[in-house]
Amino acid sequence: MKLSYRVPHIFFRATFAISALVFLAGPVLPALADDTPFAPQTKIRLTIAQWMPSKGQYERWDAIGGEYTVSDEGAVFLPFLGSLPVGKLDNAGLTSQIATRLQEKIGLMQAPVVMIEILEYPPIYVVGDVAKPGEYKFRPGLIVLQSLAMGGGPVRAKSEQQTQSIRLAGELRETDHAILRSAAKLSRLQAEMDGAKEITFDRTGGSDQQYAAGIYNEERVIFQARASALERQSKALMELRDLLNTEISTLEEKVAGADDNIKSVEDQLVSVKTLVEKGLTVSSRQMDLQRLLTTYRADKLDLVTAIMRGRQAISETTRNLEGLADTRRSEIATEAQSERANLDQLKMKRELTQKLLIEGLAAGDDAKNPGDELPLTFTVSRRNDGQINQFPASETTALEPGDVVRVVQPHILGSSSDPDSAEPSEETPALADRASQ
Repeated sequence: MKLSYRVPHIFFRATFAISALVFLAGPVLPALADDTPFAPQTKIRLTIAQWMPSKGQYERWDAIGGEYTVSDEGAVFLPFLGSLPVGKLDNAGLTSQIATRLQEKIGLMQAPVVMIEILEYPPIYVVGDVAKPGEYKFRPGLIVLQSLAMGGGPVRAKSEQQTQSIRLAGELRETDHAILRSAAKLSRLQAEMDGAKEITFDRTGGSDQQYAAGIYNEERVIFQARASALERQSKALMELRDLLNTEISTLEEKVAGADDNIKSVEDQLVSVKTLVEKGLTVSSRQMDLQRLLTTYRADKLDLVTAIMRGRQAISETTRNLEGLADTRRSEIATEAQSERANLDQLKMKRELTQKLLIEGLAAGDDAKNPGDELPLTFTVSRRNDGQINQFPASETTALEPGDVVRVVQPHILGSSSDPDSAEPSEETPALADRASQ
């Protein structure tokens, strides 16, 4: 009876212990073989638990457990234990060493349960003649051919040269258009500076005629709009000056009328003074005439002041009218100087781009067909015991974390070994011009 009771009880406890460890460990990444040492920069998760008989359950040591990274020197720094050299220890060896050291350090009767999960392997690097060289994530079972696929496959030299030639041809075409726009703008600025009624463009036969016609029409529209704006400004200033002259003429007529009024009042005042002295009229009449005379003289003074201000405004308007053309000519000269500098830079850029395109086309003529390329060669660089070792590899060579895969695409050299044969032919510049169009 006792035996039948303890067997299920022991089985239950064992099942509970296994379930607890699985729960503590969590999901595990696919790992390498258990006897594979930990490579530097490997990220691991350390889980430590101890069976507590009094509670009948496992308790996890969160103070020591957690995520850690193997250093470049091949060590892991753990709380309470300090720096722990990994060396050539595999998963089983490292877990056993950690459990033993914890037991000795803390003085436990029984070693705790230690589990190590690999969270992330060190990346691999694919370099050489691949489309996308760089750093890639490692996964167990990775071989050289798969790393080649990660890098985008091999680069074809001839295809790359064709892509470069297409890009240069596009840049050359864009530069030609920019030169055409700059030259058309300079022609328009020169016509504005000379005061011409029409623009004379320096037409080039190699340009896109439809595109050039559009640019010329745009410059004509700008030319007419700027000329119309200048004409409107000049007309507005001239009308303002004429208006001021008319106002001054009106004011001068008012001044003449004021003089007549003043003279009339002065004559009346002389007659009234005589009558007042003879006692023939009252003195109030004389005082009224004096006040009226003062008012007329004040009005005349206001009219004279307004005339002076009007003449000052006419002088300012005349200066603005005369300086309008000079200011516009100065602005046009400054703009033309800046545009000439821009045109010179564009011509230099075109010359350089055309030279690169010619060299690329000449190199493309000497290139062999893709079928003449030799098979790919692979070299793997691997760190062992702090040293980097290189060895030739094949497509099926298994990779390890941190490996550097170098891909090389050999090419069969052309039959001509004469250096002069690589120089561009006389037809190459014309071909470059056609490619830019």
